[in-house]
Amino acid sequence: MGSSDDRSSWTFLTHHARVLLEIARDPDARLREIAFTIGITERAVQGIVTDLEQAGYLTRDRVGRRNRYELNLDQGFRYPTEAHTPVRTLIELFVREAPPTDKRATGDS
Repeated sequence: MGSSDDRSSWTFLTHHARVLLEIARDPDARLREIAFTIGITERAVQGIVTDLEQAGYLTRDRVGRRNRYELNLDQGFRYPTEAHTPVRTLIELFVREAPPTDKRATGDS
């Protein structure tokens, strides 16, 4: 059996879900900001956004030098037992209140 550290390191939401939630909170968020907020690398966030776009969960539009994201809230979950449930359910559950922000992510004060 693993140590207590092994048991405390898992979470219910995947990084894909966390990235989707951060985009729902701020469709204009920069990948760097998302990475800082959820505690993974910017490169990992970039790969996840690509995954989500290819799977039809979001579209990316270029606005000047930045991206703006639009979510497809009617897209079902990927796992067969939840495929009938739209991701809107997850978004509505977690995006009711934005979490506290840390201005160090954006350099704002």
